[in-house]
Amino acid sequence: MARPRPLPPPNPPTGYGRLPIGRWFMFAGIVGLLVLVAGATLTTGTLARLSEARHEVIDVVDPAALATLDLSVALAAQEGAVRSFGLTSDRQYLSAYRQARADEDRAVDRVAGLVPGHRLEAIRRASAAWRAQYAEPVLGGAGLTRENAKVNNVRFGEVRTALNAQRTHLESLHASRSQQLEQRAGSFTFALGLLAAVLVGVLILLGVIVRHVVLRPVAELTSQVRAVAQGDFDRSLKVDRPAELSELSGHIDAMRRRILAQWRASEEQAQELRRSNGELEQFAYVASHDLQEPLRKVASFTQMLEQRYGDQLDDKAKQYIAFAVDGAKRMQLLINDLLDFSRVGRVGAEKVPLDSALPLADALHNLAVRVEESGADVSHGPLPEVVGNRTQLTQLFQNLISNAIKFRADEPPTVRIEARESGDDMWEFSCADNGIGIEEKYADKVFLIFQRLHTRDRYPGTGIGLALCRKIVEYHGGRIWLDSQEREGHGTTVRWTLPGRSHG
Repeated sequence: MARPRPLPPPNPPTGYGRLPIGRWFMFAGIVGLLVLVAGATLTTGTLARLSEARHEVIDVVDPAALATLDLSVALAAQEGAVRSFGLTSDRQYLSAYRQARADEDRAVDRVAGLVPGHRLEAIRRASAAWRAQYAEPVLGGAGLTRENAKVNNVRFGEVRTALNAQRTHLESLHASRSQQLEQRAGSFTFALGLLAAVLVGVLILLGVIVRHVVLRPVAELTSQVRAVAQGDFDRSLKVDRPAELSELSGHIDAMRRRILAQWRASEEQAQELRRSNGELEQFAYVASHDLQEPLRKVASFTQMLEQRYGDQLDDKAKQYIAFAVDGAKRMQLLINDLLDFSRVGRVGAEKVPLDSALPLADALHNLAVRVEESGADVSHGPLPEVVGNRTQLTQLFQNLISNAIKFRADEPPTVRIEARESGDDMWEFSCADNGIGIEEKYADKVFLIFQRLHTRDRYPGTGIGLALCRKIVEYHGGRIWLDSQEREGHGTTVRWTLPGRSHG
């Protein structure tokens, strides 16, 4: 049968739905990265504005308000020290005034460094006018008069007004900056929530891609393959996406079609083989009955011819008659051997667990006369239980021992059969003799049918014995070979394997 022509590979996937898995995830990764960058940029910007608003409230407005309070306290301390000095002329109030004056300068510097503006300048001008028109004259010795008191009320009132304006401005600034801080805190919270939502969206998108591009096509392909595995061999396998699974489904479907074509071809071949086997069975029947009957007649009538007319025949005629009888007998023997060879694995070939010593005993019983006549010494070691057919294993042992007796050397034949474990629940048997041996170059040839290494005149036989052994061993799932370490003139060792009791 010609081998089926290989089917062409599936066309390369094209189209949006057949993008490779890597391309799908690359697109999803790019989109997710862009979204993350945008979200991170937005979040970073809102965080920066939130930090700026917080800085203005905590590090600018609030410290400026405290500094303004210190300025107000310093000016009030100055006014109290000047009044006390004017009333008592006690110089300790003069020291207190100078200390309050220094506190004022420090407070003004702090406020100027935080929130410079015209309101601070108004405070400076008002405090300078108050000192010039009231504090310095009183401290210079003018004393407290009604006119000085009026000046103090007016000028210090201007200082209080400027301070109140500064406090009002800072309170307004604090309120606006606090509101801005709350707004930016809300924006930051919103940005974080948006970023979290985007991350969840990206994860959902990846899940959808995995389900749409990977899981669903894999499940679809699995369902199709399962249907084919369950016997629906005509079902096509096709998955549109992604590109890898589309190509894989195409290759699997091509393999399915090739297997289906080969299976159908093998069905046809099996039908032809069954027909041939039927013909072979018919031939075996004919060979075992119809073909042997003429041979028996040829041999018997030829012998009868010799017996009745022997005194009228010369030596040459008697020799021709002997040739004819021998040819008929060898033809019968060849037909019987061919029948035995053809029956291996077909007729009565049930394999069961059995002790391998039983078929060996059967073989020795069948060969008892030849063993006794040749003086052969046949022994064996412990033999295991194997799975096989007793009749065929008997043929195997009988042919090997018969060959050892036939191809013996000058001394009486010695045959030793051993067995050992060879792994995978297999047993390796060996049949060693002290006969003429076989050259290594003929190690494979001797197991072929009708292959002989010697002439029939020296060693009779049909050349089927070892071929039959090989067929029996291979039918039992083993192999048979000659030991390559043996050489001609040093005997022959044949090794073969058989399955153990628990094999299969």
